[in-house]
Amino acid sequence: MKDFLEFVVKHLVDKPDQVNLEHEEVDNKVTFKLKVAQGEVGKVIGKSGRTAQAIRVLLAAVAAREGKRAALEILD
Repeated sequence: MKDFLEFVVKHLVDKPDQVNLEHEEVDNKVTFKLKVAQGEVGKVIGKSGRTAQAIRVLLAAVAAREGKRAALEILD
């Protein structure tokens, strides 16, 4: 899941080397915390949050394959 999420986010931003993704797993739920370069949060969130929502839908599908639940937090 982490590799998939990094792949998607790194292709959205201009500075892929500054993408930082941390995760913590509790029971069957994985929470990902995403940090990107200053000024690129908007690219990940998208207009009206549509890009972020699409990423979350894809992440949920990948997590369901593994029998888990996943959440994505986008940090400033």
